[in-house]
Amino acid sequence: MNDAGQYQLEGSAAELYERHLVPAITALWATDLIEHAALRPGGRILDLACGTGIVARLAAERIRVGRIVGVDINTRMLAVARARSTGAARWVEWLEASALALPFRDESFDLIFCQLGLQFFPDKPLALREMRRVLMGAGRVALSVFSGIERTPAANALADALDHNLGVGASQTKRSEHGLCDQGELSDLVTGAGFHDLTIRVVTQTIRFASAGEYVRLQLSATPMAALLEGMEGPRRQEKLAAITTDLMRSLHIRSDTAELVFPQEAYVVFATK
Repeated sequence: MNDAGQYQLEGSAAELYERHLVPAITALWATDLIEHAALRPGGRILDLACGTGIVARLAAERIRVGRIVGVDINTRMLAVARARSTGAARWVEWLEASALALPFRDESFDLIFCQLGLQFFPDKPLALREMRRVLMGAGRVALSVFSGIERTPAANALADALDHNLGVGASQTKRSEHGLCDQGELSDLVTGAGFHDLTIRVVTQTIRFASAGEYVRLQLSATPMAALLEGMEGPRRQEKLAAITTDLMRSLHIRSDTAELVFPQEAYVVFATK
């Protein structure tokens, strides 16, 4: 295994997320979501739980004119989104607000994106009703959630390694990413909020990281899981990272941390009409 010291990263978690995890993971899902959404110039689009704004920025490149608003509850994510809003995305609006109380009038948008966010909302039915409220008649929602964690091998192996090395329950945040993994429950939530013409696609992306060690270090520095190592001094932190990486490699039958880490990641992609 490589010396853990070479993987030290600088910058805030939100900046690291945008720099490393967006191109490796979320940009892949955003591209797929937008390609199947049939965007129209002049449309009014809401990107809900926008994070650092990859969906909104890609949408802006497609439609050029219209209105695009990115909403998130995380101040630091929004700060990065604003800083990245250049070129075609310079006119995207960014707003800090809760998905449970959207600060918009009824029938404000033609299309709402919610990429990999619904599973985190504390009141999912209310969030979906809010989406429907602010959609125009015949407006559409396009959202995605991860399927079961066992369908994404690296995530599953990481969760087990976290519990083994940091204590039972350490994987709660990682497992919560897959918290809405029952397709029937997802369908019932969306239709229960009043949407119809529901379609659910099972989509798999191929995710790549330079090594297992890089994947572990980014997961524990560029996501909320960074809190698991907070307060640990350098040597102790590196020891834990190395142990977690070793467990993950063993689970995935990877012999060397110099090898590229490649794994499938599965999600449900949902489209529905008001």
